[in-house]
Amino acid sequence: MVKDRINALRDFLRDNDLDGVIISKLENLFYFSGFTGDDTMLVLSPNDAVLVTDFRYIEQAAAEAPLFQIVKQEGGLLAKVAETVNSLGIKKVGFEGSALVWDWYSQIKKGLSEDLSLYSLQLDSLRQIKEQEEINCIKKAVAIADQAFEDILSFIKPGISENAVAARLENVMRSLGSMRPAFTTIVASGKRGSLPHGTATEKLINHGEFVTMDYGAVYEGYHSDMTRTVCVGKADAKQRDVYDAVLKAQLMGVSLVKPGASGKGVDGEVRKYLTQRGYGEYFGHGLGHSLGLEIHEAPHLSLRSKCENLLADMLITVEPGVYIPDWGGVRIEDTVLVTEKSNDVLTSSNKELIELSVEQ
Repeated sequence: MVKDRINALRDFLRDNDLDGVIISKLENLFYFSGFTGDDTMLVLSPNDAVLVTDFRYIEQAAAEAPLFQIVKQEGGLLAKVAETVNSLGIKKVGFEGSALVWDWYSQIKKGLSEDLSLYSLQLDSLRQIKEQEEINCIKKAVAIADQAFEDILSFIKPGISENAVAARLENVMRSLGSMRPAFTTIVASGKRGSLPHGTATEKLINHGEFVTMDYGAVYEGYHSDMTRTVCVGKADAKQRDVYDAVLKAQLMGVSLVKPGASGKGVDGEVRKYLTQRGYGEYFGHGLGHSLGLEIHEAPHLSLRSKCENLLADMLITVEPGVYIPDWGGVRIEDTVLVTEKSNDVLTSSNKELIELSVEQ
């Protein structure tokens, strides 16, 4: 698996007229080597694969990254990376421009031969189509989040804080094998539901309120992402109408996810529907994003998406929302796998309006 990824990376370098690359982003470091530590960089050329690290990780790196020559640095990581690049005799070297901070870039460049040129590039595109092992890990992360949702339905009641709900979700996921939360857990109740990224607070949940929960698990480094909105007690007419609009928009978005679909096209159709329902102005973010080693990856479903064609074995979330200031909001999100002919919705939790039975 790692060998195939290295070969794909070398093909990418050749296509971009480069003869080497410095990899500093942790997710890509793991993806191309298998190494799970930090304070480490990779240097790859057509004939060499070098992992530069320090004393703490020498033994671990040898076990996790057997296809790489392990080089120990003692006088500083950046100086050793520059020395390693010089020793390989490569002249046109790529680096991850969006991941390498300016100070680090400057220090590496200072140590390089004067006849060597650096070029900013983006490697994340090589991770867009997932391998079966990656898909299996994401499916496991999705299943963990689904189980946490099933549990939380019997926990939410008036008087419980948003923070308590977030803690319960995270604790259950951890007990089921999640390494950590996929991101800061969002729990937004009542009027706070108008905040798309309303992370949990000490606010107490009240009878009659919507509660939006956006959270995910991490399994073997791979993320899941789901959102559900439930009503504490019976929903009123407006709550029902908003929820119905978001649910139908979400189902429409899922139905449009298939090979050949464009990110702009899928987003545009869903946005048009919400506008027809009278809620278009309250849907201000993109419809979805991919995920994997990171919670937000390309491709995206949005008005600015650069994805012209979704491909089999890509992952994408579908998460329309309506956020009305001084009222609240609703969001529904699934993680979806693009298949050869259509898609597979990995998230299995109920999406119909759930009205929790509570004592008044």
